[in-house]
Amino acid sequence: MFIEQPGWLLTTLYKSAVWRKNPAEKKIYLTFDDGPIPGVTPWVLDMLKELGIKATFFCVGDNVRKYPEIFERIKAEGHSVGNHTFNHFSGFHWDYETYIKNVNEADLLIQSNLFRPPRGHLTWLQYRRLRKKYQVVMWDLITRDYNVSLKPEKILNIVKKYARNGSIIVFHDSLKSERNMKYAMPKAVEWLLAEGYKFERL
Repeated sequence: MFIEQPGWLLTTLYKSAVWRKNPAEKKIYLTFDDGPIPGVTPWVLDMLKELGIKATFFCVGDNVRKYPEIFERIKAEGHSVGNHTFNHFSGFHWDYETYIKNVNEADLLIQSNLFRPPRGHLTWLQYRRLRKKYQVVMWDLITRDYNVSLKPEKILNIVKKYARNGSIIVFHDSLKSERNMKYAMPKAVEWLLAEGYKFERL
């Protein structure tokens, strides 16, 4: 559970970040990190259209630069977009100025007030700076679809076990996550819809 859902220390330390939406409302906020990339992101968009729901895509700026047509399709089909840095930088591995510069470089292409740090890694100083310009969005449930040692069925079961009212759920539209995500995401959405949840964008 420590991996799938954030602990109290993190949510307290970064308390103005969005970890979960209203727990009184039976709503789910589906998000995707790391795209857009050919093959995976278009498949996700096709599936979301088939399922009849909207999601939020936290995009890597360099991927937006390389695949602008996919990025434009995300927006054209009514999904929300957010900033995920230009080079998928971990805030723990880069100095303050370099990290902020990378986020701002991505903003030139993405132009969103939503920001999610890759891996959730963000120093306190970086966080203080970024929250002045962006709504920092974390998560209530991370599916671990990126873990290639886990079976796709395990990813689905993680969603079934931990999803709750107001959950912000993270999948990844990346090559590393492709196998697990393509199996688990549609089945998870169908299960959540059957449980009476509504899906909304951030």
